[in-house]
Amino acid sequence: MRIADIAADIVDDITRMAEGVQDQASQMFEPTLRLGVTGLSRAGKTVFIASLVANLLDRGRMTGLVAAAEGRIEAAALRPHPDRSAPRFEWEAHMDALRAKDPHWPEGTRHVSRLRISFRVRPSGWFSGLSGPRAVHLDIVDYPGEWLLDLPLMNQRFPDWSTRALGDAEAPVRAPHAAGWRAALAGVDPAAPYDEAAAQHLAQAFAGYLKAAKTAGLSGLAPGRFLMPGDLEGSPALTFAPLPGGRAPRGSLAAEFDKRFEAYKSAVIRPFFADHFARLDRQVVLVDVLGALDAGPGALEDLRQALGRILEAFRPGDASWLARMLGARRIDRILFAATKADHIHHSQHDRLTGMLSELLREGATRAAFSGAKTASMAIASLRATTETETTRDGRTIGLVRGRLMPDGREAAVHPGDLPENPADALALARSGALEWPDGGFRAPPFQAPRLTARPGEGPPHIRLDRAAQFLLGDFLQ
Repeated sequence: MRIADIAADIVDDITRMAEGVQDQASQMFEPTLRLGVTGLSRAGKTVFIASLVANLLDRGRMTGLVAAAEGRIEAAALRPHPDRSAPRFEWEAHMDALRAKDPHWPEGTRHVSRLRISFRVRPSGWFSGLSGPRAVHLDIVDYPGEWLLDLPLMNQRFPDWSTRALGDAEAPVRAPHAAGWRAALAGVDPAAPYDEAAAQHLAQAFAGYLKAAKTAGLSGLAPGRFLMPGDLEGSPALTFAPLPGGRAPRGSLAAEFDKRFEAYKSAVIRPFFADHFARLDRQVVLVDVLGALDAGPGALEDLRQALGRILEAFRPGDASWLARMLGARRIDRILFAATKADHIHHSQHDRLTGMLSELLREGATRAAFSGAKTASMAIASLRATTETETTRDGRTIGLVRGRLMPDGREAAVHPGDLPENPADALALARSGALEWPDGGFRAPPFQAPRLTARPGEGPPHIRLDRAAQFLLGDFLQ
């Protein structure tokens, strides 16, 4: 690690220590839990937050949240976040989209945003007789999953990252999307003198490959800001690309790209880690397992690798020695949620959970969470379907009924059966197969449902209350 990087780490850790002292003082009177919410492309992050908040405000459907079931949450309300500089999660606008006469799914967020919901809670157990209700705060931090994939880059150097990225692009599921970038790379000598026009051409071709792969439903795509550049679009920190190994003489294209890779880590990844990720207490990672199954074995394998890299971000060894000495905050609960469970009949929910657990198994073993409690479950943040059944060849088949996209046609469908043995499906995905042998699983997209609810009820969901219990239950005791 470079001296400048070590110095930056020390400054960041001292800053967090000072902020931690302030946090501890305020936590004595009104405790705050910071929940990070992220998800890879099309996992439904915005809808998850919108529905979670709506159901915490109106708890009629939250029987799995013990504090709600026991009636100990006396009040819940949105409050201004104390950090006035942070963008606010526009909950009202997203709920307006879902509650409209012609409802539609809200636009996904492309940056970090926050939202605070405050509770007045009566303590549980024998403490309830010793004190009255207390005020507690839940701060939800919403950020793109692609940014989480960036964190492992902090421990990589440009040549190593290049080798890995070039290898990823050769995978059968990615190769067609990488063809244009590889063609642009073919005539480039990394040791040649640096040329800005050549750098921009390569960076644009590389970004085009990442965007095409994302559109095709692939998951493990980094650097994340190449997909969501924001105000960094066109900056040198986003004008680089992987290069084949070899010498990197002073003034060469490879030497300049190495510097820009380090600039990306300093200007993009480090501030995200220090300002947001390092301050989280709990984390939920939303995963579109059904979408990967629909896209084929290659997409499922790509998702498995992406989840492995995400898990690297939670490794306890990533904190610096100073952060460990000063007691830096560490995420102590992580929920991995397979979303869109309403797209399949409830009889297959266990298989969906099993598939997610198998996708995570290898990476979770490597990550060695050091005491962090983890869970996997199948959920639907906002239920867009109802269930029915039919009989075919003497066999009962579970169907889901909803309004199909894009025309809103009402239909009852059977997307297909999920694999009975997830390990077999993943073995086939690892083998490089491009198609499922039996035609596989097809996940038709559903339009947002027309919401109707009695007073005190939030939007319909599947297991959102159980997810909240895992993430918040102990905090609301």
